[in-house]
Amino acid sequence: MTDPLAAEARRLRVEEQLSVQQIRARLGIGRDRAYALLRGVPPPEWTRRPRARDATRAEAERLRAAGRSVNEIAEQLGVAKSTAYQWVRHLPLNPDEATAQRRRAHSKAMTDARWGAYREARDAAQAAEHERAAGAVGALDERDLLLLGAAIYWCEGAKSKPWRRPVTVQFVNSDPGLLALFLRFLEVCGVDPTVPTYRVSIHESADAEAAVQWWAERLRLPPDRFRRSVLKRHNPTTVRRNTGDDYHGCLVITVPRSRALYWRIEGMIAELFRIADDTRTRNDGP
Repeated sequence: MTDPLAAEARRLRVEEQLSVQQIRARLGIGRDRAYALLRGVPPPEWTRRPRARDATRAEAERLRAAGRSVNEIAEQLGVAKSTAYQWVRHLPLNPDEATAQRRRAHSKAMTDARWGAYREARDAAQAAEHERAAGAVGALDERDLLLLGAAIYWCEGAKSKPWRRPVTVQFVNSDPGLLALFLRFLEVCGVDPTVPTYRVSIHESADAEAAVQWWAERLRLPPDRFRRSVLKRHNPTTVRRNTGDDYHGCLVITVPRSRALYWRIEGMIAELFRIADDTRTRNDGP
């Protein structure tokens, strides 16, 4: 059943074009009740207050039509650039494509100039930090190489599991520097470069043969120790960034009959963990 009071309030609003205050006086109801009864009914045009910025916005559109930029409009009208842009973004400054291209080129030049000093300072700070860090490394002795090799193997190498024992030493990575460091570790452990086998793992859309040659030359490895490459199936729906001439896949280094070497790595890692834990306990104090 329709509420008679609501029907009357809506009639007064639509037919007689009364304001909320006038309807309240006519029906003898409170403010909240009046607004509830009139929900969804637009107010009469005469009750709308003109917005203070309507005239300013109209002036912004006039200036835009006269060919003024957003910056010029904002400065002349004393408003924020973002506000000026919102007012005139539907009005292109110049439909001529050549002019638009010139404006884009100018904008890019301004942006490049603005960020140029920042990039220069950032690159200088990065180079200085690299130089300081390199100076802290110094020469690597056999002990350094043993600890580094054991640590990177524990991060990237195959490890023994309760359901898979024993384990052959196998290291997989795509970073030539990390692989070179691991090969130096093997040499310190008495493993000659002609002992391990090498295998390239690469997407089938890449040149596997060229990748094998690249790895052999880059790390000075014997080509006859390379086994057949493993080709990863290409998924066209996957967006891959590891493509092009700089993509050489991953290199898998496998050391045959290396159970004892793996135990050696296990022992070094266990001792490193123990020392780290003891040092942390001492630093924490009682």
